[in-house]
Amino acid sequence: MSSCCKHQHASCATSEHAGHDHAGHDHAAHDHAAHAHDETSPPANAAGTRLQLAIPAMDCPTEGQLIAKVLRPLAGVNDLSFNYIERTVTLYHDGVAETEVLVALSAIGMPATLHASAAPAVATTHGQAGWQLWLAGALAVLAEALAFGGAGDASVPVVACAVPAMLLAGRSTARKGWFALKTATLNIYFLMSVAVLGAMLLGQWPEAAMVLFLFALSEKLEARALARAGDAVKALMALRPETAWVQHGDGWQEVAVAEVKVGRTVRVRPGERVPLDGEIIAGHSQFDEAPITGESLPLDKGPGDAVYAGTINGGALVQLRVTAPADGSVLARIIRSVREAQAGKAPTQRFIDRFAARYTPLVVALAVLLAVALPMLGLMGWQAALYQALVLLVIACPCALVIATPVTLVSALAAGARHGMLIKGGAALEAAARVRTVALDKTGTLTSGTVAVTRVEPLADGHDEATVLALAAALEQHSTHPLARAVCRRAAAANVAAAALHGAVTERPGQGMLGSIGGRQLALGNRRLALAQGVAAARLDALLAPLEEQGEGYLLLLLDGELLALLHVNDTLRPQAEHSIAALQAQGLRVLMLSGDQPAVVRRVAAELKLDEAHGGLLPDDKLQSLAAAQRHGAVAMVGDGVNDAPALAQAELGIAMGAAGSDTALETAQVALMDDRLDRLPLLFAHARRSMAVLRANIAIALAIKLLFFVLALAGVATLWMAVFADVGASLLVIGNGLRLARVRLGDEQGKETT
Repeated sequence: MSSCCKHQHASCATSEHAGHDHAGHDHAAHDHAAHAHDETSPPANAAGTRLQLAIPAMDCPTEGQLIAKVLRPLAGVNDLSFNYIERTVTLYHDGVAETEVLVALSAIGMPATLHASAAPAVATTHGQAGWQLWLAGALAVLAEALAFGGAGDASVPVVACAVPAMLLAGRSTARKGWFALKTATLNIYFLMSVAVLGAMLLGQWPEAAMVLFLFALSEKLEARALARAGDAVKALMALRPETAWVQHGDGWQEVAVAEVKVGRTVRVRPGERVPLDGEIIAGHSQFDEAPITGESLPLDKGPGDAVYAGTINGGALVQLRVTAPADGSVLARIIRSVREAQAGKAPTQRFIDRFAARYTPLVVALAVLLAVALPMLGLMGWQAALYQALVLLVIACPCALVIATPVTLVSALAAGARHGMLIKGGAALEAAARVRTVALDKTGTLTSGTVAVTRVEPLADGHDEATVLALAAALEQHSTHPLARAVCRRAAAANVAAAALHGAVTERPGQGMLGSIGGRQLALGNRRLALAQGVAAARLDALLAPLEEQGEGYLLLLLDGELLALLHVNDTLRPQAEHSIAALQAQGLRVLMLSGDQPAVVRRVAAELKLDEAHGGLLPDDKLQSLAAAQRHGAVAMVGDGVNDAPALAQAELGIAMGAAGSDTALETAQVALMDDRLDRLPLLFAHARRSMAVLRANIAIALAIKLLFFVLALAGVATLWMAVFADVGASLLVIGNGLRLARVRLGDEQGKETT
């Protein structure tokens, strides 16, 4: 709907339809299923049947590398997708035998089961039992202490402490190292096993024991830290009730939500979570929709209103008609989107994976070169050079680098979902961080899409706003047109009752409404109606020209041909529009408006919001050209309300749907779906994306810096094996902990503080 309400009744002058005819809407949407940046799509070779496996022992790219080594050669396997946080592997195949897959995985110590997609896999205990690990640590420390106290590194007391420590702490590492050797896989377990064997050959028994203890401890700590990242998804899943009270005859029966069919009647008592998406058919209550839309205040809802699974009924008993099955609810799709996004790879992650594939062989080659070249050049003794080469082997594993990306991204995605922003994977998050221009549709996005009387201007003595509204409402209460409803809403808001008319009310097509009051003719309509009532054209030109130039709509109220009042009619701005635009501009983003509405209307709205640029009267092809021009200045995000404009949204680097909770199409196809209609989510989205990318870059820098530092220390001959293990472990834990901070960020806080 145009903000100037292009119809003859309001006299904004283009449509010749009868009565209260309106011009077409200018909504935007996210119908771009073919969008090239969809992060949740399967891998490139993901053809055929999809088989999902739960592998509880897999929580690191090291295991993923080993699994890929044995599964990819199987006949019929097309591609693999790894989710280390939930410990699942998705295998895309053309007829591979499930038993063959399970046997291959068991052969490398990675037993798997078919995965029930409703829940994350349960982690197994890594390594030894707790008491064995701590006993191994005590023996390793004792061996180090004896050696430091004067006993030789290869003396009997030291070896007597070191050997049981290695047997207690190193069995898992040795077993995985053997699997890596069998499959010719260059991973951390193989490298660690070689480093420990080398230390033993060099007589460094305390070092060997301490290295195995620290590595076993690191596996436990890393698995625990990684499990915390999975808690973000588990928290979303905890919002889903397991059962629902379904009407059964004259009573109610508790039924599993998965078994409830669409159309059934369900009751929700005060304090309970809504079990399924539905429409209220009886009762009024307040609903906390924060888990779905991020809206902090409870919303009053009654018959005819939609409610979503996972929201909390805070007031009274209600009954609802189920509108979607359990796996088709908005909450289920949010959970599915976040979980699928974990397995997808953002551009940064794909780069890191390619880097890691070259990094490990390169460092191993340098270690071999170090062990051979330095003694030959007389720069280091053979034993010292071999020892430092073993240090390099330990830091050759890129685990910290590879795990930094998925942990950071899933934490950021879960935090966004918790605040009503469904971000479809790491690619969309990275795109949001790169955005330099935000393009918005006008109607339904910047404006409410609902016409309203914004000002009442009396033109005759003795008539104030209340009198004018009483007379206007007397006519418009007989119409169902949006303009008529706008006049009646304005009167109701001012507590003004409609005046009593005498006789019938008639509608004059293309002009307005006519009625009789106290024997005098009352009229409400446009310029043509005023001219027909005898008002001079010159006076109308002087009165209406400024409004028509600015694209404002209006209604004229007349009594016996005398002008009584001018009612200003416009499509109102959203309450958060001005603040949100200012917040976007404060972030350094250009904000432009692309609309099919009249240029005069677009100019007026742009001036009110202080937009950087605005274009009106655009056809779909025109919008594409405007977007192409904007893209010359950097990445562009296109924002709409989920109804149309697919070409423009597909061309933008990032498509954002407003109010997606009520739109199946927008929820499924948008790269970013803002679950409610609040424009103030936009500045939060871009700030969150940039913060997340900053954390990700910091994680990558931390991991690389630590690797580089120990590379230099190894070349200098001052690094030790246990120091290298401690640094490798520390880097992994550091990047995981740093990434997990994003899961606790309060997005409504401008400083992005963490919750306690």
